[in-house]
Amino acid sequence: MITKISYAIAFLTGLGLIFLGARFFLSPEVAEAGYGIHFKEQGDYSFHYIKGIRDVFSGLLMCVFVLMNERRALGVTLLTGTIVPVNDMIIVLSKSYNGVLQTIPHIIAMVICSVFGIILLESNPIKKTI
Repeated sequence: MITKISYAIAFLTGLGLIFLGARFFLSPEVAEAGYGIHFKEQGDYSFHYIKGIRDVFSGLLMCVFVLMNERRALGVTLLTGTIVPVNDMIIVLSKSYNGVLQTIPHIIAMVICSVFGIILLESNPIKKTI
């Protein structure tokens, strides 16, 4: 049961990452503010596109692993992927205009990635019924 819940949470997290990544392409200033930084881009959205494609790729990878029932690959991806929200949080905290409130989404992502990554690596595979 816990493995199925972990799959569901991983899939929803993947969809969320796809949404966040797409937002960096479609509405860069809004996504930037949601991320927790203020960047004087002056029409250059290179940072936003880099961040966007990283999030879209990560989200797609997670969703594909769920759909392919690749429990170990998904677990490893989540667990090693914890490095992304950790570094994002450090970037957000490095800005003098931010506080703990802006780090909450990154902390939640760290918890989800690490907890469910460990659960998926430690759990037994889901048996397919024919």
